[in-house]
Amino acid sequence: MVIPNSVTLVEVGPRDGLQNEKQQVPTDSKIQFIRELKKAGFNEMELTSFVSPKWVPQLADAKEVLTHCLDHDRNIVLTPNEKGVQLARKSSCQNVAFFVGVSNTFNQKNINSTTEESVQKLLPLIKELKASDFYIRACISTSFYCPYEGKVKEEDVLALCRKFVEAGVDDLSVADTIGMANPSEVFSLFSKLKLSFPNVLITAHFHDTRGMALANIYAALQAGVDRFDSSAGGIGGCPFAPGASGNVATEDVVFMLDQMGVETGIDLQQVLKAVEGIEPHLSKPVESKMYRLYKSTFLKEKAALNESP
Repeated sequence: MVIPNSVTLVEVGPRDGLQNEKQQVPTDSKIQFIRELKKAGFNEMELTSFVSPKWVPQLADAKEVLTHCLDHDRNIVLTPNEKGVQLARKSSCQNVAFFVGVSNTFNQKNINSTTEESVQKLLPLIKELKASDFYIRACISTSFYCPYEGKVKEEDVLALCRKFVEAGVDDLSVADTIGMANPSEVFSLFSKLKLSFPNVLITAHFHDTRGMALANIYAALQAGVDRFDSSAGGIGGCPFAPGASGNVATEDVVFMLDQMGVETGIDLQQVLKAVEGIEPHLSKPVESKMYRLYKSTFLKEKAALNESP
């Protein structure tokens, strides 16, 4: 078995994780969540998004979050359009992400444009930003299955990725948006992506809707992938994709990789502490394997000590 000796985990909880929360999470709590995660060792993180508050009210405080959380790490902000890019520039953020679905139907329901229309709008923005030394991430949604169209063809994913690579993006975050992919499909697609685009960062993004995320990460490792998106607590999901449950939990990924001897540079206990801090503000309990274990042992022991005379 040949897999990478080390991997980079891109923490997406503050943006992709919280965006789907129905109850408003206090801005101060978001800032603290980000700070606790940075203490865990993350050098790349999706902090927030300059998206219309009408569509994603949870992220209406993007400007304030960035004011307190921008530093020398790769702090990524999702910018869905030209207005979002302008706001990112004003915030002094130099790392932006765009998103587009391989599936036309998903894209139209998400941003009211076909996939090709979205690409044609984004390419000039990418060119402009690269001229200003921005780091650009292209988030490729519905890369395996679409909630409306079903199975997505590999050649369609590769063709879309090629357009972004030729435009100069730095990173392709290729997503199993509704968590239907299996390890065989994952190995096949990511092997082709690694072979086709050797000079671009390839990041795998999995949802755990059907309990396959860790198995899919293992398959992606075997395909040579050494970058993965994950969300502390497994929180999140796409508000525009029916059936998309939470992202793969950062703490579960870190534990698995640590046990395999794959270096992540991430402090597992500190991630769990960050999850403990944000959980009271979430609409439902965190159900990741490592956090449930953490609550059943460490937190109970801590409570018992506090109650002792």
